[in-house]
Amino acid sequence: MTSKFLGGSGTGLTVWISIAASTVLIFYGYDQGVFGNVLIGEDFLRTMGYPSTNMQGTMTSVYNLGCFVGAMSTVWTGDILGRPRQIIVGSTIIAIGGVIQAAAYGVPQMMVGRVVAGLGTGMNTSTAGVWQAETSKMSSRGKLVIIQMANCITGFSISNWLTLGFSFAPGSVSWRFPLAFQVFFTLCIYAMCPFLPDSPRLLIRKGKYEEAREVLAALEGDGATPESHSVTTQFNVIKDILDRENMNSYSWVQLVTGKGPSGVLRRMILGAWMQAMNQISGINITSYYMSYVFINALGISELLARILAAAGSVDYLLFSCLAYFVIERYGRRKVMMCSSAACSLCWIVISIVLSISDTGRGDEYKLGIVAVSFFFVFFASFGMGVLGVPWLYPTEINALEMRTKGASLAMATNWIMNYMVVQVTPPGIENLGWKFWIIWAVICFSFIPVTYFFYPETANRTLEDIDRFFETKPGIIVAFNKTATQLHRPEEYALMDEEIARRGLVGADEKRASSSISQELHIEKPAP
Repeated sequence: MTSKFLGGSGTGLTVWISIAASTVLIFYGYDQGVFGNVLIGEDFLRTMGYPSTNMQGTMTSVYNLGCFVGAMSTVWTGDILGRPRQIIVGSTIIAIGGVIQAAAYGVPQMMVGRVVAGLGTGMNTSTAGVWQAETSKMSSRGKLVIIQMANCITGFSISNWLTLGFSFAPGSVSWRFPLAFQVFFTLCIYAMCPFLPDSPRLLIRKGKYEEAREVLAALEGDGATPESHSVTTQFNVIKDILDRENMNSYSWVQLVTGKGPSGVLRRMILGAWMQAMNQISGINITSYYMSYVFINALGISELLARILAAAGSVDYLLFSCLAYFVIERYGRRKVMMCSSAACSLCWIVISIVLSISDTGRGDEYKLGIVAVSFFFVFFASFGMGVLGVPWLYPTEINALEMRTKGASLAMATNWIMNYMVVQVTPPGIENLGWKFWIIWAVICFSFIPVTYFFYPETANRTLEDIDRFFETKPGIIVAFNKTATQLHRPEEYALMDEEIARRGLVGADEKRASSSISQELHIEKPAP
């Protein structure tokens, strides 16, 4: 089959979708890192009229309010525009925001630019992960989203090194060029997204069956056609779940009040809170303010702070890449819990070291080295789990027909928590000193029991398997449910797919038989 898409078909097409989705995350990572390094520049502060500490926090955090609104907007626009076109729109808005920031001559103009760029970033980040997950095979879905997050840190690292280099430039170019550089990523999106397919699951929801079969065949590769047996089976399984959920017959009020298909509200909350955990870990203290923290909390010079922040971003990037090797092997639950424990330990050590330093009971230079070292260890610990799992989980856990809305809610939660962390950091460091870091140690530790008791495993499941699990109306606590927590794909889900494929049912026949197949297999399953 000759494909009309960039990359052709099969692995080539999946790679190009991954590159496009990853570019969105490079974009996001760059935006995360660039402003914190711009903020400490003398020319920037003079141009902005030497804003107060609170105003600096507001200038940084107002970006996240734009992201919140942008993410929520995709609840309505995400399905209408489709995945690639939504990303094109979001990237265009970011470019406009970048130009406004680069041309700013005062705080009000800078804040407008930050909000506009945030609108586009919110749209992009709530779309890219869903697009990747819905076009990936079960065995590679987690790894591909982890690659996205590694590319997010690539963008973060680029921003740190670029701002370090331009800190030596004279005048306002030292901060205007790094802010204007955001336009480059928009041009990359323009070069890819118009030539890549939409999600086949979204196309089926819209009733565009022929186009969905064409995309499924292209993603399958190996000469598959829209009429191939494997393509027909995939199409039938997806449509089976959609027909059973029948979300279109329920209003938002009914869904939020617990009516409608089983588990919809619970799944949206699980995805949203997972994203909240990503943000309230304290990562954006280090992402947005690493140079600021080194200068104001540890007393390090501006140049050394910039160099350490840039080096820290490389450490962050390295370990976010290593997460590729553990996310499928150990599953979402174990990776999230182990990473959270390590993050909590890092904040505990940083709190102890800074408390000793602040009270004058030790050598400030040596204690500073220990503190910087554990900021680096925190980057590594976070990059191995708490970075990627919360971005992957909402794209998997939400009901098939609610995946766009669920991912939008999760990203909106991410951004409002992001806003809170970024807003409180400068005054928190100024007013609380070493006690500020204890807060994040306690919060990170709390992720362990929350994940253990309430979060089912999503590794080694198809997206339709997760729908099937919630159809059984499992209890809220899943820690002792083998089907919910086992790493390998539950056997009953494979049997369901085999039965649908064996019967070769399509259209109305398949729809009528799907529920009975599910019931038969559940009835035949031996009691544990």
